[in-house]
Amino acid sequence: MTPAFVEERGARHSLLPGLSSGWRRRGPSNGALAATTNSILCFWPGNMTSNALIIEAGRTEREYWKDLWRYRELFYFLAWRDVLVRYKQAVLGVAWSVLRPLLTMLVFTVVFGKWAKLPSYGVPYPLLVLAAMLPWQLFINAIQEGSNSLVANTNMITKVYFPRLIAPASTVVVSMVDFLISLVLLVFFMAWYRVTPGVRLLTLPLFTFLVIVASLGATSWLSALTVKYRDFRFVVPFIVQFGMYASPVAFSSRIVPQRWRLLYSLNPMVGIIEGFRWAILGSGAELTWTGVLLSIIGVAVLLSSGIWYFRKTERTFADVI
Repeated sequence: MTPAFVEERGARHSLLPGLSSGWRRRGPSNGALAATTNSILCFWPGNMTSNALIIEAGRTEREYWKDLWRYRELFYFLAWRDVLVRYKQAVLGVAWSVLRPLLTMLVFTVVFGKWAKLPSYGVPYPLLVLAAMLPWQLFINAIQEGSNSLVANTNMITKVYFPRLIAPASTVVVSMVDFLISLVLLVFFMAWYRVTPGVRLLTLPLFTFLVIVASLGATSWLSALTVKYRDFRFVVPFIVQFGMYASPVAFSSRIVPQRWRLLYSLNPMVGIIEGFRWAILGSGAELTWTGVLLSIIGVAVLLSSGIWYFRKTERTFADVI
């Protein structure tokens, strides 16, 4: 085979007959393939410059984070696809985004507010619960959808290269849609009870950012583990159920004895949930800077460790999925 056009990189040597090393060569445009120790350049018949495929050893590792930006349109596509199919062929459709937090709020208000008579510290109990449901629903929706995101995109993962982190990250966008709808529900109840937020509301984007980062960290862990161990499909619902009662969703963290507060605050969601209540309701929540700092540290550890484990196992996804 006579090469059409080859430019070698790195240590230069020829694998094809008649190809000299260390320089460029032109020939008939009938297709060619050359390889070096660092790269392979492939050309197909036709336009020799536009039909080039360059495969470089180690490029994926070096430019992974740049690839995340290059593949941003795929991120948008996956997120939009998940938004469209989430409630497709559902009788109530998007109304489920309102009914789920509404029904949960009613149950918690009756069980913890009426029957258990837990204090709400001057805030209507439904608002106490709804303010906590905002970050909690965002968090659990992201990990429930994201933990199965790689398995759900098996065909893409086994056939096409793209930064695999895009798949679980796109599910957070879907959860944000439910979050915004639940926020409208909270505004309605605040108007009903005539509760007006103060200047603290300006800190709400900070706590929203923290719960998004926590969701991405947890999703990175669970999606990578689910590829290798399918048992995690059954573990995730248990984690969600346990986490709801281990976090101050149905009650205020002020009922926790003082001597256990620091240990309780090691749960990153404690500071985030109380931060939402503090920003929205004001007097109904007790926010300590120690709790906020612990939440920030916990979220940072969760994200960094999740991405580390995801990147560590990512190269084997196509083989074991």
